[in-house]
Amino acid sequence: MSGPGGGEEVIRRSVRERYGGLARGRGSGCCGEGETSCGCSSPGSSQGETGAGGCGGAYTESELAGLPEGSNIGLGCGNPSRLVSLAPGEVVLDLGSGAGVDSFLVAGRVGPTGHVIGVDMTPEMISRARELAQSSGRTNVEFRLGEIEHLPVEDASVDVVLSNCVINLIPDKGQVYREAFRVLRPGGRLAVADVLATRPISEEMRNDPERWASCSSGALTVEEVTDRLLSAGFESIEISALGGDSSVESLRAQDEIGVVPGEVRATKPGGPRR
Repeated sequence: MSGPGGGEEVIRRSVRERYGGLARGRGSGCCGEGETSCGCSSPGSSQGETGAGGCGGAYTESELAGLPEGSNIGLGCGNPSRLVSLAPGEVVLDLGSGAGVDSFLVAGRVGPTGHVIGVDMTPEMISRARELAQSSGRTNVEFRLGEIEHLPVEDASVDVVLSNCVINLIPDKGQVYREAFRVLRPGGRLAVADVLATRPISEEMRNDPERWASCSSGALTVEEVTDRLLSAGFESIEISALGGDSSVESLRAQDEIGVVPGEVRATKPGGPRR
């Protein structure tokens, strides 16, 4: 699938400019002017918890209370850490880590013997996340500048890969999943909160860089995501389209083209079952 205007660099530039501006406190969120959640109004996670911050209460108040101030800038469309069990000592990779909200959240769950790596292509986001890690004394979290299609991470070196409303922004999603598969250890788990398309998206909308960068026209259907995960080598694939409330202002652009929040789980074969 090509990106807006048939060029992947058009997407990268549009996304980098938008999220770089957000890291500097300028610009609009991924739903458009004045909005900061990626068009998600699902009732929290699949566990039904409620809370605050991004995507219809994706994080509980207690979760947010333990995070560095300024790490949650409301750009997610769920809470991927709730989609997977985590154990002390595990290594977690956060794809498109932004200001670090999900990285910091899981850092507390893997503990001082664990390690969290956040990867983001936006220098401003990486700078902000690194400053927050240092000022808050999070020594088990690091942030690396890079594209999630070409991860600066060694083969078979992480236990869990997370991502929150980022993969839809990438032109070659199959390459993202292949990279996630590469860096996971045998038996490693993938947990993704992202937007999903409930019907085909027109080429006109696909070719609109503003729609693409706003977490809309880059979404794939459940079937398309499943195909890419299978091609990458994953098994035990579970994908849920959660739906949304089209009466909510921040959802109207997504509702127009049939995009809703969703959850994706998968496993790399070869390790112990969990």
